[in-house]
Amino acid sequence: MRIDVITLFPEFVAQSAALGVVGRAQERGLLDLHGWNPRDYAGGNYRRVDDRPFGGGPGMVMLIEPLRAALAAARSADPTPAPLIYLSPQGRPLTQARVHELAALPRMILLCGRYEGVDERFLAAEVDEEISIGDYVLSGGELGAAVIVDAVTRLQEGALNDAESAVQDSFEGDGLLDCPHYSQPASHELGEVPEVLRSGNHAAIARWRRQQSLLRTALRRPDLLDEATLDKADRKLLDEARGKLP
Repeated sequence: MRIDVITLFPEFVAQSAALGVVGRAQERGLLDLHGWNPRDYAGGNYRRVDDRPFGGGPGMVMLIEPLRAALAAARSADPTPAPLIYLSPQGRPLTQARVHELAALPRMILLCGRYEGVDERFLAAEVDEEISIGDYVLSGGELGAAVIVDAVTRLQEGALNDAESAVQDSFEGDGLLDCPHYSQPASHELGEVPEVLRSGNHAAIARWRRQQSLLRTALRRPDLLDEATLDKADRKLLDEARGKLP
């Protein structure tokens, strides 16, 4: 998969993608990541990429022409069609379902805004989709771009050492939260590993994990539970777990 990022700070995106799963994916040839700095395509001695907004007010607005030139350079670097996605708090919230759709694309271009935002005329003419990573405002779109890069890369075949790791994640499959996980030692001053996980009874372990997933979702994200399709067995497990709560 190829991802191009239009940003005033391409080094930030590159550094964040150099570690862990995403870094290994690049080494394995599963991710081809490129940064494009609009300042490299700006004219004048100061290579200006922003100016004051019409109508007054605080902040600066990113200019059309440096962005158009950077986008043209990114598109000409590879003939593969790619949607231009703008990271914006006004965009569609990013979900795991959308991540799966993006991960299936051969290529995408991410646009990171800065300052007060991007000239609306450029957005209207060039952007295919706006995506938000949450209902809050950041200094720029780079963190959002890094989130998308990480989320879609880990779904590429071969990116994870164990593909089951992605299948068992929160929001996967039925959309529920993941169950608790434990490792060595089995006994610690902070507590004990649940006996069922040490039993070797795979059916009992699967039942416990499902029950914990249901309970954790009910307690922490009841909105997700409302959207999930639960059968009679799931509802019985959840009722049983709730009955054991203090």
